[in-house]
Amino acid sequence: MSETEQPVEIRARIRIAYLGPVAPHWEVRWLSGDRTVVDEFTQRVSARLMMLPPHDPQFRRNRERVMRDAEREGIYVTWDIDEE
Repeated sequence: MSETEQPVEIRARIRIAYLGPVAPHWEVRWLSGDRTVVDEFTQRVSARLMMLPPHDPQFRRNRERVMRDAEREGIYVTWDIDEE
């Protein structure tokens, strides 16, 4: 973050959960905040993650993109990745 950028106010909270080895692999769960912001963000997350399991190298890159996107949008993200 540069010196001129202000921290973005948290507008919503979500949890992105790994559903398992059968696609779709991910689910975005709204926890609190502006539902409209989360619905729009969910579409972008789906495009980046749905067909990627967590062990796929592309997942790591796309996860970072999701986190940068969330930061810009003011969305607090937690991850639920339980790879049993």
